[in-house]
Order: sequence, then structure tokens, then C-alpha cells
Amino acid sequence: MPKNIFSRDRSPRLTRHHKIAMAGVATLGAAAIGFSAVPSGASTKTTTEAAQPVAVAFSNQQIKDVKASVTDQMAGASVKAEQIAAKKKAEAAAAAKKKAAAAAAAKKQAAAEAAKKKAAAERQAKEAASRAAKRAEAKKAAKKTYPNNLDGWIRESLDVMKKHGIPGSYEGIKRNIIRESSGNPRAINNWDINAINGIPSKGLLQVIPPTFKHWHVPGTSWDIYDPVANITAACNYAADKYGSMDNVNSAY
Repeated sequence: MPKNIFSRDRSPRLTRHHKIAMAGVATLGAAAIGFSAVPSGASTKTTTEAAQPVAVAFSNQQIKDVKASVTDQMAGASVKAEQIAAKKKAEAAAAAKKKAAAAAAAKKQAAAEAAKKKAAAERQAKEAASRAAKRAEAKKAAKKTYPNNLDGWIRESLDVMKKHGIPGSYEGIKRNIIRESSGNPRAINNWDINAINGIPSKGLLQVIPPTFKHWHVPGTSWDIYDPVANITAACNYAADKYGSMDNVNSAY
């Protein structure tokens, strides 16, 4: 069988000339790359050295520092906001407390003023009542006086009659007194039937002793000749028998 003429051992080998040619091509390529990297305004110095790659350094520490700084700033801002809010809250609480204190003080002052006015009113009322009582006592103590004459006797009798509800007028009383005794409180009738019977009429209105005793008015004298006692007893009798001394126009 014939030998294979295309054996591996017979493949062509690179000669010295081939190696030199390949080195030159590589050099020219590197030079071309160097020229293309030079800026247009820069010097175009030819070099056969290939440009070395620049190493870029990356660090995770720098990113961590930036993140920490931002976090710190945010935390500081949050704390500051909380401090501002707390300050505002404290100021609001202080203002509310001050307002409440002012309101309480005003209320207390108003209550004090009201109590003061009430006390003053009560004191004035008490003083007024005391003055009224004193006036009443003074009026009571100062007994009313009447002149010791026919006018005074009639007026005093009318006041006593008023207290006891006995009717009669000044004119009616005076008219009968003038007819019966002419205004003499010691007058006595010694000639009529009463005198004959031993019980003569006596005094201003000529009252017999039994009639005077029966119709005597409390608070007056038991003396039949006493002008006031005589008038009031006679008027009390006339009121029962005639309705009033005013209705008597003759002996009664």
C-alpha cells in the first residue's frame, strides 16, 4: 500500500523570514493603535511600546459612607422636627395652663365681688331693719300726747275706739257731748229718773254707773268722770244700741 504523502510530519514549518515578517506586522498594528489614541492637537511622537491598560479601582466603603451620611442627616432632621413639635406642644400646654389660670382667677374674683356685694346688701338690709325697729320702738316709747281739753279728749277717745273697732266720728261725739254736758267732764244729773233711782248720769256723755261698768273699754280708766273713759264707754254702748254715736240725736 502506498505511503500517505500528506503526513503531519511533512507540514510546512515557519522559517526565520516568516517570523520576522509576522513580528513586523504586529509592530505596525501596535503603532497604528497608538496613533489613533493621540488627540488631534497633541504631538505625534512615534513609539513602539503598546499602551498599558489603566486599572479602575472600585470601593464598597465609599458607598457605605455616603449612605451612612444620608441616614445621619435624615435622623438629625427627624430629631430636630421632634424637638420643634415638642417645643410647640409645651408652649401650647403652657398657654392653655396660663389661660386656665387666668379664667380661674377671673372666676374667683367674680365670686369674691358677688360675695362682697351680697354681704353689703345683707348688711344694708340688716341696718335698715335695725333702723326700722328702732324707729318703731322710739315711736312706741314716745307715747302720743293729746291736749287736756275737749278736742284732745275726743281725739284720744277716737284712737282707743279705732283699736277696738268701735264706730264713731269726731263731729258725732262732739255734738252729743255739747248737748249732754256742755263739755264739762264733772257734770252730773241729779233730777232725771236715773237720779231719782239713785244712779244719776255722770260725765261728758252722762252715762249711769252700771252702763259705764258694763261697756267700759279696756285700756281706759275706771273713773266714770275720766273724759276719755266716759266717751269710749258711751260710744261702745251707743254702737251696740244705735249703731254709732253719730246716730244719737237726743237722750239715750
